[in-house]
Amino acid sequence: MTNSPLATKKTIGLTSDNIAGVSPQILQHLIEFSAGDATPYGNDELSLKLDRKMSTLFETEVAVVLVPTGTAANSLCLAAMSPAWGAVLCHPNSHINNDECGAPEFFSNGVKLLTIDGDDCKIDPEKLIQRATLKIGDVHTVQPAVVSVTQATETGSVYTLDELRAIGDVCKSHNLKYHMDGARFANAVDALGCTPAEMTWKAGVDALSFGATKNGAFGVEVIVLFDTSLKNEIEYRRKRAGHLMSKMRFLSTQIDAYISDDLWLNNAQHANAMATKLRNGISAIEGVELLHPSKTNIVFCKMSPITIATLHEHGFEFLANRWGDGVARLVTNFATKAEDIDAFIDVLAASDKS
Repeated sequence: MTNSPLATKKTIGLTSDNIAGVSPQILQHLIEFSAGDATPYGNDELSLKLDRKMSTLFETEVAVVLVPTGTAANSLCLAAMSPAWGAVLCHPNSHINNDECGAPEFFSNGVKLLTIDGDDCKIDPEKLIQRATLKIGDVHTVQPAVVSVTQATETGSVYTLDELRAIGDVCKSHNLKYHMDGARFANAVDALGCTPAEMTWKAGVDALSFGATKNGAFGVEVIVLFDTSLKNEIEYRRKRAGHLMSKMRFLSTQIDAYISDDLWLNNAQHANAMATKLRNGISAIEGVELLHPSKTNIVFCKMSPITIATLHEHGFEFLANRWGDGVARLVTNFATKAEDIDAFIDVLAASDKS
């Protein structure tokens, strides 16, 4: 029996940072903490220490709630931060608006998402002020309750610290809660060269969905609450939504390893560096257009249908044509290899000449 060429063909994945495996440090931690008994539902010793460890990382007192998915993290936060007649103000391209199948509305018993446009997939603070002050007190209209920003954004751009503070000022002035979807939080921290504190509570953020799954974890996200008064309600909502894990230590061990020895930041730095290498290579090739001013691990570009087909035939997996004809999204991760990026650029350059 001979092997099929397709079965042995090497594929190089650039479809998403979700395709990567698990960091060896996290796997080792899981093995170490899998033996023996542990109190369930977050009452084990390691889980009880996470508030303190995350408080050290963020340089302020925080409360943390662990969940297995980013959708749960975002939706539970927004549900606790807004009344059922409230509105969440977000960018049209935000993940909560486009990619969570109505979960924020479902978890919150009907909260409405209202979109605020802005360049580079970022909310424009001036447009935010206009929407935040519209029909206030009108019983016929949902009332603005929360602003949610995605950092880094769905196109790989990042809000600057000044932009985050500007939105925080709007929230403070208009009594709005401030949520950050940080599925790629570590990539944004690296891109800005700032601290986690500067990008969150120092800018006015009340709650953060701190992503780990896309950056080397097996499957865990952290709701980080700078407004610690939200924790009690979110914990009840987590249980009611079916996201309270009985063997919580297996989520906690992942996060414990993730924030130890700067693993979270080192992984993101590698992913961002591979994306920079990719952008630099693409920019030198005529006929391929870079799109969006990405600073993290997501690269959008436009190329011909023949080039896309050629790259796919050579084993490079990525999404194309979903955001427009010829538009490709390339996503690097903590395990992306430099030689694979070089191979991609070589095929792309050869295809352009053919």
